[in-house]
Amino acid sequence: MRSLRQRGAVLIMVLWTAVVLTVLVTVLATNIRLSATTAMHHKTGSQDLAAIMGALSRAEMELIMERMPVPVGQEMTLTETGEFRIPMYRFNGQSLQLNYTSDDNITIRVFDHAGKINLNRIPRERLQLLIEKQLGPSFDPRRVQELLAAWSDWTDLNSLLTPGGAEDDYYQSLDPPYTPRNTPDLDSVDEIRLIRGFDELFADVNLDAAFTVYGSAAAVNPNLATREALLLLPGVDEELVEQIFAYREQRDFRTIREIGEIVPLEKMVELSPWLGFNTSRYYSVYVHPAMEEQDSQAGTDNQESAEQRVQDNRAYMQLMEVVSAESRARVFKVNPYAVLPDVAPARAEDPLATGTSSIANN
Repeated sequence: MRSLRQRGAVLIMVLWTAVVLTVLVTVLATNIRLSATTAMHHKTGSQDLAAIMGALSRAEMELIMERMPVPVGQEMTLTETGEFRIPMYRFNGQSLQLNYTSDDNITIRVFDHAGKINLNRIPRERLQLLIEKQLGPSFDPRRVQELLAAWSDWTDLNSLLTPGGAEDDYYQSLDPPYTPRNTPDLDSVDEIRLIRGFDELFADVNLDAAFTVYGSAAAVNPNLATREALLLLPGVDEELVEQIFAYREQRDFRTIREIGEIVPLEKMVELSPWLGFNTSRYYSVYVHPAMEEQDSQAGTDNQESAEQRVQDNRAYMQLMEVVSAESRARVFKVNPYAVLPDVAPARAEDPLATGTSSIANN
């Protein structure tokens, strides 16, 4: 009996030992698998970061090259219709084909800030028009004046309260409290959300896509304008934005008269004071995976969903200034998770090709 008990005890010990060893082997295998997965993700992350940094460097080089003098005797590249396209107008958010070889899995988009509304150069009367359009056709004039007063108090050089405005007492009562700037220029477009009433006014607007605080120009270049900026301008609706995008996919706007070819006269009166044709030296460079563009080429059935993915994507963004061909770009802002502006292709046909321009309609 004693021998049987001893054998039973040994069997139990063997079974427990087997269980413990099984658990140890399972834990060890799990740790090894997790370590391998972590190492793979680390390697992939490093490769992705290297690809992004390389793409940003190539975009910077492209911008620097555009500042170089055109060699004497160089032939101009013409479109299929025989038109010369202004190279600097490529920097309007379209997917770029660079002079230097780039990664096929990476898309590079450059936005010239001449295509945005400059908050530091907007006159009071234009700001009022911007506010009125954003509030809608049934806006309250008193609300407009309150917003203008709040803007004035934020950007003036004193702490005196404008009637209907907001100064230190109001901002110190908030949670958390802060102090109004009391200087004319904003440091960033996000600062507009700190001004009383403006956070609500532009709650549904991608501020980085619509506005800028860089440069000296007050006008918006229609060849470079983002959808977000155009939609804020007086006289512009979604249909007109798509016609502008369709037009500039085929040719450049060079004069106000050419814009008038697709913009009805009554809207042109409101819109023309906002427009100009200068470029700037400030650019937002976005780098993101090219998957959605590959999908969009698979067929028209997938185009809408592909465009939606582009709009929903976030991208690595650098805001840079390129002054000349003799120096590197100066980087002002980096955002690894920036919201990509609306970069979908024109959702309308070329208005000149289809005869839907304002001139044709008149």
